[in-house]
Order: sequence, then C-alpha cells, then structure tokens
Amino acid sequence: MKFGYFDDANKEYVITSPRTPYPWINYLGNQGFFSLISNTAGGYSFYKDARLRRITRYRYNNVPIDMGGRYFYINDNGTIWNPGWSPVKTELDAYECRHGMGYTIITGKKNDLKAEVTFFVPQNYDGEVQQVVLTNEGSSEKSFSLFSFEEWCLWDAQDDCTNFQRNFSTGRVEVVGSTIYHKTEYRDRRNHFAFYTVNDTIDGYDTDRDSFIGLYNGFHEPQAVLANKANDSFADGWSPIASHFKKITLAPGESKTLVFILGYVEMPEDQKFEADGKTINKEKALAMIEKYNTAEKVAAGLAELKDSWNKLLGILNVTTPDDKVDRMVNIWNQYQCMVTFNLSRSASYFESGIGRGMGFRDSNQDILGFVHQIPDRARERIIDIASTQLPDGGCYHQY
Repeated sequence: MKFGYFDDANKEYVITSPRTPYPWINYLGNQGFFSLISNTAGGYSFYKDARLRRITRYRYNNVPIDMGGRYFYINDNGTIWNPGWSPVKTELDAYECRHGMGYTIITGKKNDLKAEVTFFVPQNYDGEVQQVVLTNEGSSEKSFSLFSFEEWCLWDAQDDCTNFQRNFSTGRVEVVGSTIYHKTEYRDRRNHFAFYTVNDTIDGYDTDRDSFIGLYNGFHEPQAVLANKANDSFADGWSPIASHFKKITLAPGESKTLVFILGYVEMPEDQKFEADGKTINKEKALAMIEKYNTAEKVAAGLAELKDSWNKLLGILNVTTPDDKVDRMVNIWNQYQCMVTFNLSRSASYFESGIGRGMGFRDSNQDILGFVHQIPDRARERIIDIASTQLPDGGCYHQY
C-alpha cells in the first residue's frame, strides 16, 4: 500500500493517508526550542533538555498509539473531527500531511470545510507557531466551533510520570485575554514559564484536563467538544492544559486565519515578577506574541526558515544517474544529519528524552555528517565533547 510520495521541488514528503504503518514524524527547531510532530499532529515540545524542560506531555506506552499532541477539534453542527484525523478519527473527505525542512503542514477536509494547519519553529525563536486556515468550500454559510488543545508537562518529564502524590498539587496556570500561562513552580523553584495563545478574541477556555476531556472520556471524545462549549475551567493542581474555544461563521468561499503560539520564556531571577512582586513578568512573552501575531508575519517567518534550509542544503549538491540517490544525498540525508546533530538521539518516538544524554562516540561521529554545512557549530561541538574527556584519556559513555 502506498502512503505518500516525495515532492522534490518543495523538499517535502507528502503523506496521503493518516493510517501509516507507524507514526511518521518530523523534527521542528534547530537551536533551543524543539518539537516532535507526527503526521496526525501527535508529539511534544521541549526547551533544550527533553527531560528537565519538557513543555507538553506525551505518553510513550499509550493505547492507542500516538495519543497526545497539539490538537484542533472542530464541531461542525455535531460532526466532530480533527484536521489531522487523530484523535477523533472521524473519516475525512480529504487528508494530507507535508513534512518539510523544519515545518509540517497538515490539511483535512470534511463536509465542505477545509482546515490547513502549518506548524514550525521560527529561526532564533523559543516557540512553535501553529497557523490554522479555515475555508468554507461549500455553497452555503457555515457556523462551527474550534477548540485548541495542549497538555502541559510539569517540566521534569520523569517526575511528571512517576511522582503523582506530589504532582497532583503543583500545577498552576494564569489566563489573560487569549493567552494561557503555564506557571507551575514559577514562584518558588523556577525562573521559566510557558504560554499558549491565539491572535484573536476567544469565546471561552479550559485549563483543567478533567473539565475539558471528562474523567471517563478520552482524547477522542472530549466532553467540552461534545457539548460544544468551554467550561472556563481554572486548573489548581491535577493536570493543567491549555484550550481555546472559538465560534466561527464563514460565508461561501470565505477563509479565516488564526495564529496560535506555544512559547517558552526564561526570566532573570531579579526580573521574575512585576512591581507588585506577585504577577509574573510577561514582557518577553508579549514580545514573542507580537512577533508572529499576523498571517503576514507568519509567512515571513516560514520563508526565512525555508531560505535557511535551502542555503544549508545548497552547500553540497550531487548529480547522479539515479534521481533517488540525488534526493537522498541532497535533501533527506543532510536533513537527518542536522536533526541528529541538534538532538544527538536524545528524543524521538523510540527514545523518551529521559534516560540518555550526549553520547561521546556518537556525537563525534555525528559531526562528520554536518561539518560541511555549519563548521562553526561543529567546532563548538568538538570543544564541548573534548571538555568532558578525563585526564587519563578516558571519557563518559554519555554526559
């Protein structure tokens, strides 16, 4: 069975069925903020360290597979579906996922409503941009609801899935306008927080998972989506989430664009709070939101990302009698080598990001794959590796 094809002109792999043999994932980010995203929008995000700075929650041994991610639920007059098919798994009239160089575009269509979602981590930016374009392709007006969904991890991914007697009382959130802040342990133990925002007014929100999904429901049937209304729930402990609720009406042929941003912020210890000493300092977060709060800014950011990858991949280019070899060498092998350099195998759908760090031998070998693209960063990595070597010439297996 065929599940997709290569689009060499756009440097993308196009997936045409959501029922792939296993979740087929892409890696977003190349500096500090990283996201793993599957062809059905599963996965998670973290900042630098997949264990200690895990931003969103993911369960590796979940049933069914690949549950948890960045989801958008649509309730169209009682028909509930996701642009990426999962987790509701309503049969779509059309589905497509394009995994590109540092970005993923997932498109779904149901009952003349088309939803195209673009995910990417911009250059030098500690956040994931999610642009949703909704289009009424029918001949009559459409009124429907859109629900966003992210589930917060309580920062330490290992502690998050083990220390429940403590974790159930630590989650903290704050809601300001259309922005939901994840400020768990910010007051006492941490100088970082996360946020999830949308560039429009909202008709409601949820920050408590049990209120949104329901104690005996699942990702495939959240009770808030079934009821077609948000609860305006406020998490105090338990499992905090971020969900926006938006009512939308589109005339025939009309489109609406919404920009969601999942962001991470670190503050100097002496600047954590505003003058009252209680309110978290949101200055950096607001600047991040401002940077990508329009479709035009998103387009510019995505173009910059694509241009960066085109330049990197343009450094080495081969031509052989076999176009499949050309594709492998010129695009996907180089892309994979850069991903391996960035993450050093620390996080994938087979490595949880909890148990391993940088491999001494592996990281040395990885340098061979990308040194021609970014020699300055290769030099930094060599120095980092050498700094861990022991006086007798030995080294740690991982560090």
